[in-house]
Amino acid sequence: MVHMTMAPFALWLTGLPASGKSSIVARLLPKLASMDLTAEVLESDVVRRILTPEASYSKEERDLFYRALGFMGSRLLAHGVNVIIDATASRRAYREFARTLMPDLLEVSVECPIQICMERDKKGTYRRGLQGESSTVPGLQEPYEAPLSPDLIIRTTELLPDAAADHIVALIRSRRQS
Repeated sequence: MVHMTMAPFALWLTGLPASGKSSIVARLLPKLASMDLTAEVLESDVVRRILTPEASYSKEERDLFYRALGFMGSRLLAHGVNVIIDATASRRAYREFARTLMPDLLEVSVECPIQICMERDKKGTYRRGLQGESSTVPGLQEPYEAPLSPDLIIRTTELLPDAAADHIVALIRSRRQS
């Protein structure tokens, strides 16, 4: 019997705020665990509280933040740790930079109409943007640049998080088996 091993993977879930990224990651982790795989999740809100506790969301701060996320992911990957980045990363340049550090980065586009994202928004991101309390909300005041050729597209109006996680597992299996 030949034992198949999986090379470590790096996965970036990108999409508008409240598109469903974190819900998908929450369903993905137990599925990976059932395959005896673990992954370190770099979730933007958690990492941001450490790197920029008084976040301004300025262009300069975002540039630095997403460079740091890519760097952290690349260091974990270099040490054999599977990495899942759960972050909007509204500019393609952020994800392209990460790909220079992690050439095999799998990009998952989590797509959802902004109106549905606004209805789902538990953090109040869109409300703050609409009320003028924030001027940098991706999809409102700042553009969101969707991936041009993602490895996987998940439309969260068509797939529940559990089914979306199944699609990601299939992607990881197809790309990482050696």
